[in-house]
Amino acid sequence: MIFSGELAGGTDHLESELADKLGMSRTPIREAALTLETQGLLELRPRKGVRILPVSPSDMREIYEVLTELESLSAEQAASAGHDEAELQGLSNAIDEMDEAIDAENLEGWAAADDRFHAELVRLGGNSRVQTIFQMMSDQVRRARMTTLYIRPTPTKSNADHRAVYDAIKRGDAETARARHRAHRQDAKNILIELLERHRLNHL
Repeated sequence: MIFSGELAGGTDHLESELADKLGMSRTPIREAALTLETQGLLELRPRKGVRILPVSPSDMREIYEVLTELESLSAEQAASAGHDEAELQGLSNAIDEMDEAIDAENLEGWAAADDRFHAELVRLGGNSRVQTIFQMMSDQVRRARMTTLYIRPTPTKSNADHRAVYDAIKRGDAETARARHRAHRQDAKNILIELLERHRLNHL
């Protein structure tokens, strides 16, 4: 509901309200809220429920700067690890699914496959702390991206970038894997920030 905008940034919600909306008790609501708070998506307020935290273009710029460096490191480490083709199958499958989604004009399917690619890339990098930070910050990126999904250019270049990163990892070219992924993430950041600013989406 946060990602879709149903629970908009800056709004307040009682746990009892959310429990009624989701048809469950307050205990799992509180457990979920604690998790989402650590991911920077909401703030728990004593006796006042939760506040959905807004995300601004400047927030997105900072988040992308961190993710760009961490994911680029993951691409470099994945290439250096000497993974065989079977170990890289999840990465390859995600790219194929992105291509199929674009052909079918299924942007939500593309976004889901894109998420899988980035998560798999970070997993292949083998650094558990990078994985933890990636998970926390990628949730906020997903929220902004879903808001701009239908006003952005068709992501054909993004698919080509993913393929180039995969190819570099497969042949063990760590320097190229890092550089190509860094350029890809910088392009993605520029597209997202420009859309947020152009459409005056200052708080998501």
